[in-house]
Amino acid sequence: MSSSIPRLVIAAPSSGSGKTTVATGLMAAFAARGLAVSPHKVGPDYIDPGYHALATGRVGRNLDAYLCGPEQIGPLFLHGARGCDIAVVEGVMGLYDGAAGEGELASTAHVAKLLRAPVVLVVDASSQSRSVAALVHGFASWDPQVRVGGVILNKVASDRHEELLREALDSAGVPVLGVLRRVAQVDTPSRHLGLVPVAERRGEAVEAVAAMAAQVAAGCDLDALHGLARGAGAVSGAAWDAAEVLASSPPPPLPVPNPGAAPPDPRFGPEGASSSDSPRGGTPGRAETPDKPVVAIAGGPAFTFSYAEHAELLTAAGAEVLPFDPLRDEQLPDGTRGLVIGGGFPEVYAAELSGNEPLRKAVAALAGSGAPVAAECAGLLYLCRELDGLPMCGVLDVSARMSERLTLGYRDAVAVSDSVLAPAGTRMRAHEFHRTVVEPGSGTAPAWGVRTPVRRVEGFVQQGVHASYLHTHWAAQPGVARRFVERCRTS
Repeated sequence: MSSSIPRLVIAAPSSGSGKTTVATGLMAAFAARGLAVSPHKVGPDYIDPGYHALATGRVGRNLDAYLCGPEQIGPLFLHGARGCDIAVVEGVMGLYDGAAGEGELASTAHVAKLLRAPVVLVVDASSQSRSVAALVHGFASWDPQVRVGGVILNKVASDRHEELLREALDSAGVPVLGVLRRVAQVDTPSRHLGLVPVAERRGEAVEAVAAMAAQVAAGCDLDALHGLARGAGAVSGAAWDAAEVLASSPPPPLPVPNPGAAPPDPRFGPEGASSSDSPRGGTPGRAETPDKPVVAIAGGPAFTFSYAEHAELLTAAGAEVLPFDPLRDEQLPDGTRGLVIGGGFPEVYAAELSGNEPLRKAVAALAGSGAPVAAECAGLLYLCRELDGLPMCGVLDVSARMSERLTLGYRDAVAVSDSVLAPAGTRMRAHEFHRTVVEPGSGTAPAWGVRTPVRRVEGFVQQGVHASYLHTHWAAQPGVARRFVERCRTS
């Protein structure tokens, strides 16, 4: 089975060249022509897909060859692009920048080759003229398997500047498919972890996406870009399907209650001890729905980091997935038997989250009953005793605070404690991205042994709670979702 859906990869020589503006604007411009556009983002970024979703009306999806493995890129792409007329894939960093120390792995070039997709190079031309030809020629010839099919010149100062750039590029053999002027840049505000997410500025974000679309439509040859996309090679294989991958993956064993277990071995071996489980307690409002348990997923402006495939896997595993907003909702969804809290910006909304005391108590009661709770990064902070001195849920005896230091990078991790997500010894790849630190208290076991960049233990396992700074993609280990849902049925 193969698919030849038209597609483009939007790349650049480096970060800050204008990939997001061009990719998002191109998605919206194609959608305005009546095309069903499939939006994708290379790498672990959660924020850009929110803008992509606004531009296309479809879920923005990530393609990460490190987190999911190269073999999953084609199936995940086909899953997201099902029923679409064209796909636009926004790259990450510079075209050939991948996971540190892993060669081309997870780079935009790597994903473009896996998708057999032509690349459009977005070049910041603000401080060069003839040199642009050498730059483009170098990127186009570096890897013969990467097809650079055109260039879009960004931040061009004037008609004369454009003329000089075009003359230089005539000798590079790469056509100019668009020119965007310096004065027409679209404002997309950033802060300590990148762009401000769509959920925090929806009205302004809608206007920004419309401006990107107008800018790209006015400055780029959409017909030529569509023609280039139609020249993409076929992607072989079947589209990823949550139910099918669950059916074909062996079920992991459920965690076994073991109140007397010793702390797990910090050497990251598979012999880590089981977490302790307290007796199940009652939680107000919880309905007994053992066959189709309700799994609540945190959303809203404070918790915007989530991969769409997680909810799809939970649903395929038999859960009823219901979203809630910790900034607005004072109770968990009726019948909640499991809780997933992804990443986001709780530090920005710490006062509001702290002020929602009824929900904090509901989360603590659910966790105290032994129900499964999976928390990543922002979710970890929300479960802490306090964040920057403000009370949080108090599920974990942990204090968290903002830091000036950015912790960033891919991680190779091994579960060192048996948990609701994975048996001890399970290996997963992850991504870490935060400017906070936690100061552990007591009563928990570590969640992961991290092998990169240095060996350390990380995260917390306590009763049914698995909380960690590490972001994982469950498509790499679909059994995680089934294990979590089975624990919902039995807790």
